[in-house]
Amino acid sequence: MLSVALVNAQSAQPYDVVIDEIMADPSPVVGLPNAEFIELKNVSAHSLNLHGWQLGDASNTAIITANISLAPDSYLIICSNNAASLFSNYGTAIGVSNFPSLNNKGDQLFLRSKEGRTIHSVSYSSSWYQNPAKTNGGWSLEMIDTHNPCSGLSNWAACTDPIGGTPGKKNSIDGINHDEQPPVLLYAYAIDNHSIQLVFDEPLDSVTSAAPLNFTISDGIDKPIAVIVNPPFFNLITLTINASLDIDKTYTVTVTNVSDCAGNSIGAYNKTKLGMASLPVADDIVINEILFNPRPDGTDYVELYNRSSKIINLKDCYLANRSTSNTINTPKQISKGSRLLFPGDYMVITEDAGIVKKQYLAKEPDAFVEIPSMPSLPNDKGDIIILNNQGIIIDELKYDEQWHFKLINNKEGVALERIDYNKPTQDPANWHSAATTVGYGTPTYQNSQFTMEPEAQGNISLSPEVFSPDNDGFDDIATILYEFPEPGYTCNITIFDAMGRPVRYLTHNALCASKGSFRWDGLDEKNNKLPVGVYVVYVEIFNLQGKTGKFKKALTLARKL
Repeated sequence: MLSVALVNAQSAQPYDVVIDEIMADPSPVVGLPNAEFIELKNVSAHSLNLHGWQLGDASNTAIITANISLAPDSYLIICSNNAASLFSNYGTAIGVSNFPSLNNKGDQLFLRSKEGRTIHSVSYSSSWYQNPAKTNGGWSLEMIDTHNPCSGLSNWAACTDPIGGTPGKKNSIDGINHDEQPPVLLYAYAIDNHSIQLVFDEPLDSVTSAAPLNFTISDGIDKPIAVIVNPPFFNLITLTINASLDIDKTYTVTVTNVSDCAGNSIGAYNKTKLGMASLPVADDIVINEILFNPRPDGTDYVELYNRSSKIINLKDCYLANRSTSNTINTPKQISKGSRLLFPGDYMVITEDAGIVKKQYLAKEPDAFVEIPSMPSLPNDKGDIIILNNQGIIIDELKYDEQWHFKLINNKEGVALERIDYNKPTQDPANWHSAATTVGYGTPTYQNSQFTMEPEAQGNISLSPEVFSPDNDGFDDIATILYEFPEPGYTCNITIFDAMGRPVRYLTHNALCASKGSFRWDGLDEKNNKLPVGVYVVYVEIFNLQGKTGKFKKALTLARKL
């Protein structure tokens, strides 16, 4: 039971009281009042006086001024002052000044005792509902097992009570849900050349995880001289080192013996890359894949690839697009906190990583950055820009749905993939629909249509000489490579069938560099599928000095039986 009398309650320890229900988005109303609330539950064996306790997020901190004694296994509803009367029929409810505004898509909440000790913290997101139909409002988030307070997504879900929440009583999804999963080291970054931040997927035991012997850094850095497990979420560890980190050098940090608050010791996922970043410039990062026409229940994403030798902090990068007047719209910072993109790595930017992971295979599930809102990506055509924090354009793509494979009837949920990250971004021939065999998207790993142009041998060569344009991700495109003794040649390329009939005028009067390529998708002039068989690629070249040349190469078009 609850009492408003001041009692001599014991001093609270971490996790004695937990945040076990969150109503972040009460509208549209299902059955509860149209107001946000947070519910606390005393899971300890003794009463606790909450006078002077703090409840807050990054923006607001409320202080409980009432002398509330919370008995074991009891609940307290906390809301804004003007909403307290709305919840009085559901249980003991108090209003507080400066009640944190609960963000619909996610927020970081903390509960502190009068002495300033963190008792519990929660970093929720919309994926915690685990029910897309309930993310649009009216349903609370509930903790499943209140004796497992540190787990995130695995221990929370949307309420199943018909009125949308259970303020003042046991959660509708209450049950046993032990935490048996070890903590995971997600990523790391350098705060400066003597300070390192490690980011884990869940709160750690702040006492056992603070020993310097638990951490090793490669390349002679070795052990840190100091370790801090940072409140209020305890999923961040700061290391201080003696040696100085070099810019753009990749190190490895290894963690042993740290454990989560349930006592699970870290396992196989205990290593990650680390480094000091430098500012990206043009073409250091390229747009490598884009989904601009998602499924009805999907979401847009943009995949970036670091083709440079630099370590790049995505905190220094922004996404934007252009207005109708061709000016750059308000850039959106890719990451509020530091997040490193190492040479040869991919990173996917989206509003909801959980949705992308459900709809596509993500071979690197941690290679995502969520932003509150993506730049507008129209379904027919649009543009996307990467900028650095100085406003310099790193890469820009003006895409068009016509770049998709012509035989795909429904383009919803089909990503456009870059074929070669060393070829120009704006070349339509450098983009192709993601293959059917990968589910039409390859977020976080090498594109299904990836082809790095090989060195051309002789004047004209084909790669491959047998291709199958069925969008399965294997030899879907025929590449016609050329190498001329000098630039300035103009070329015409015509595709003939085995009977000598022209079926495709691939290019006409194209100005060529001394070395380059053209690509054929296996379709005729009207974008119809051509039958299997042998075709002839006929290339004519000439320049202003009157030099000419003619080349013929046989090419086989094959399909699966």
